[in-house]
Amino acid sequence: MAPALLDLAHWSTWAVCAVIKLPQLAAVLAARSARGVSVGSLLLELAGFLVFLRYQIYYGYPLQTYLEYPIIIAQDVILLFFILHFSGNMRQALFYAVTFWGGWYMLALQKWIIDLAMNLCTLISAASKLAQLRCLWQTKDSGQVSALTWSMSAYTCATRIVTTVMTTNDLAVLIRFITMIILNIWVTATILHYRKTKKTD
Repeated sequence: MAPALLDLAHWSTWAVCAVIKLPQLAAVLAARSARGVSVGSLLLELAGFLVFLRYQIYYGYPLQTYLEYPIIIAQDVILLFFILHFSGNMRQALFYAVTFWGGWYMLALQKWIIDLAMNLCTLISAASKLAQLRCLWQTKDSGQVSALTWSMSAYTCATRIVTTVMTTNDLAVLIRFITMIILNIWVTATILHYRKTKKTD
């Protein structure tokens, strides 16, 4: 039973993550606008994903427990590109690329750096969700923000709680996923609230 559940959790996570950002990308491309999407949130999310991926690789955790992260990171980079393009800020792309690339290298210089970064990763990832919530609260408009993308993120956090308990049982990773599932559900509910409010106006 346990191996079958673990395989189901892994495969369903990979399947969802293969398309997780596509609804958000489609919304931005269709509208040719990133209205409602927080660049700060996306940058913090990308930083959190990079730290988490580097941590998993550094400690030699099973590939199955983090295989989706390169896929999500690639989708986030594409989404960031379109957001910068539609907002007329393409000049910032090189700065972000150099910063993230340098950070990736520096994370593995010393064990204490990667451990500290992982502990801060939960705060960084939580800040990304809170930045999106703040953007939604300020504009009172979900704009091009995809509720489907955020709900898929909540699902993958739930499956990763299961896989973490069954494989590495790493407390820092568990705390991260529990925090993220709560915030992903909150963002999804906020998007749906403002979408409903907009329709009734």
